[in-house]
Amino acid sequence: MKRSRMQDKKKLRPKKTERKRARVLEGVREIDYQDFDLLRRCMTEYGKIMPARLTGANALQQRRLARAIRRARVMGLLR
Repeated sequence: MKRSRMQDKKKLRPKKTERKRARVLEGVREIDYQDFDLLRRCMTEYGKIMPARLTGANALQQRRLARAIRRARVMGLLR
């Protein structure tokens, strides 16, 4: 029997596996600019805000997190 090209391509593709994410925001109910531990976990060692794909945050949580980090920086609570 002759196989089609699509069947051959399907066999060559690797199966998609779910990525393991660092669940930084697991169990967090409210994001506050005074919560240093949470904000530090969502920043790199250079002080940059980590992307949502690494923190495991959805879009709304990521916006709130970024706003809280910026507020803490302005107030001098974070570097």
